[in-house]
This record gives sequence, structure tokens and C-alpha cells, in this order.
Amino acid sequence: MDWPGLGWRLGRGALPGLFLLSLLVPGAAAVSAAELLMLEKPGCSWCARWDREIGPVYHKTDEGKRAALRRIDITQPWPKDLEGIRVDRFTPTFILIEDGTEIGRVRGYPGEMYFWPELDKLLQKLP
Repeated sequence: MDWPGLGWRLGRGALPGLFLLSLLVPGAAAVSAAELLMLEKPGCSWCARWDREIGPVYHKTDEGKRAALRRIDITQPWPKDLEGIRVDRFTPTFILIEDGTEIGRVRGYPGEMYFWPELDKLLQKLP
């Protein structure tokens, strides 16, 4: 499969159409309310790279609309609403959750050519 970069990510996919369909057609599939947790810590150079390469556009992509990004600083107390999610000390770690349940995780960020396919694999696991 060809992964030519961010330009390819924008505007791709059927999720917006599915969402509109779910509004117009009773009983149509609804879009998930998933979150993508990004575990980070101050001084993490790979987190900074993700911020430069993916951060500015993530919320504009189909993936970002399907799983909103939530940043978690692992040097701070773990959020109460995430008590059922295992903390990871490796940063960045991306954890896909839905309704407080972990769907899967991706540890590390060696670049966008790795990130998007791994995130797509996780999103395919959503109900």
C-alpha cells in the first residue's frame, strides 16, 4: 500500500459520509466516540517530532475526527477517568480508547510513514 504522506491523509475515507448517513437514516451506523491518548513528557524529542509532523493536521484528518487526540503528561498524576488504562513510561505512546476501554496502543514515533498505518490498524479494531 502506498503511504505518500499527509497530503494523502486529508480528505480520505468514508467517515464523514457515514456520519451524515447516520443523521439521515434511522438505524444507520453511528460514528465512534473514541479517543487517542498521547502519552508524553517534557523534553521528549520524539514527541516534539510528532508535534511538528502530525500535530498541526491530526484533527483535520479522518482519523483525528474518528478519535480525538488527548494529551497526557506522564510526569503528572494519572487522570481519574483513565484508571483502567495501564500507564506506559515510553514516550510517545498512543493508546486508542473507547468508553474507557483500551482498544490498542502504538509505542514510539519513528515518523509519519509508521504512524498512519499503525493508527489505521487500531482504528479498524473499533466496534
